[in-house]
Amino acid sequence: MSSDDLIRVGVIGVGRGRSFATGASTSLGMKLVAVCDQWEEKLTEAGEEFGVATYTDYDEFLQHDMDAVILANYFHEHSPFAIKALRAGKHVMSETAANTTLAQGVELCRTVEETGLTYMFAENYPYTVFNQEMRRVYQTGEIGSVTYAEGEYNHPMSPEARLRISPGRKHWRAWIPSTYYCTHALAPLMYITDTMPVRVNALSIACESIENEVAAVGDPGSVILCRMDNGAVFRLFGLILPGHSCWYRVHGQTGAMEITRGGGYFGPGQVRVWHEDWNMPDGVEAERVYDPQWPEHGDLAEKAGHGGGDFWTPFHFAQAIRSGKPPFLDVYRGVAMSSVGIVAWRSALEEGAPLDMPDFRDEANRSAYEADHWSPWPQDAGPDQPPPSIRGLREPHPEGLARGRKIWKEMGYSGEDM
Repeated sequence: MSSDDLIRVGVIGVGRGRSFATGASTSLGMKLVAVCDQWEEKLTEAGEEFGVATYTDYDEFLQHDMDAVILANYFHEHSPFAIKALRAGKHVMSETAANTTLAQGVELCRTVEETGLTYMFAENYPYTVFNQEMRRVYQTGEIGSVTYAEGEYNHPMSPEARLRISPGRKHWRAWIPSTYYCTHALAPLMYITDTMPVRVNALSIACESIENEVAAVGDPGSVILCRMDNGAVFRLFGLILPGHSCWYRVHGQTGAMEITRGGGYFGPGQVRVWHEDWNMPDGVEAERVYDPQWPEHGDLAEKAGHGGGDFWTPFHFAQAIRSGKPPFLDVYRGVAMSSVGIVAWRSALEEGAPLDMPDFRDEANRSAYEADHWSPWPQDAGPDQPPPSIRGLREPHPEGLARGRKIWKEMGYSGEDM
């Protein structure tokens, strides 16, 4: 492919964004041309490493001659950045979450429709070798239509590690409600079964002994139940309670399948498919357990982060731009799965009340949420805004805050929210 045919890409964020900056390579028909961040020291390092233009101002960055923007900035800031990039004529791939209010979700969907540009939700967990294989099996019809599924993304970290990735009292990781980071659990199940959530209820799990170790004011865990559009029920579990778990199971009308337990996040593990002896499709085994294989490009996927997902997301983004066809993880699925976390938090604050999901594909339905700015983030604090914990709005524990301030100072962080 000639240099004139390469998709020129700019990346926001030089922390998590380094993976995307590296992945925007000629092997995918991409070329990195610019990076943007407000952390000037790290930005300068990235600019020198990749040999590209650097910007601290997002508006100036959007004026750079490029085709697409990849957003790897803070979790709760993606939607406004995506909307601005789309309106500047850039295709967008956004990290999770797609939106952190329902109003943002409505505006983002409308903007994609108005501009006709490609938007892809960069949720990487559907693209592990295990989940791609379970999607393949599901599409054969072997286990029938999904009736029940489970997704777990539980990622505990040491207090020091948590504090290092969340400098400052107002960092989003310190304030995130336990249901909000649900897409790693939900996205693979939606990808495997091609279903959409229509109703949600949730319970949050408070554990002071965990949160008191850091400067966080949210809860460490939750369980979410999603009613899907085919009637199935999905159970989602996370987020940072002790006991690592990245695991998925799907039950259908004529069988079931799962990732085998153990081996950490992405292996070594296997896929297990099984059936009852009285309800087996013709020509299949009662049970088989095997090592899944990549559908293609395994040599490149094996080198990428998040179990190969960091290769597949820009791969599908580039394909969507070139073909003009929306990717599977389009704006509607991205906003829907992100909004599950928002609606689930409303439910958790009502101790599990079932609540309907907006239909972001339907203007008549979604317009009811266009002014819904309900938000737990500290910059949005005010009357009728929710707390980040079922225990209410509280101060970080003095010992956890003192530990954080010591670590942040060692890191060179000097923000006003120390």
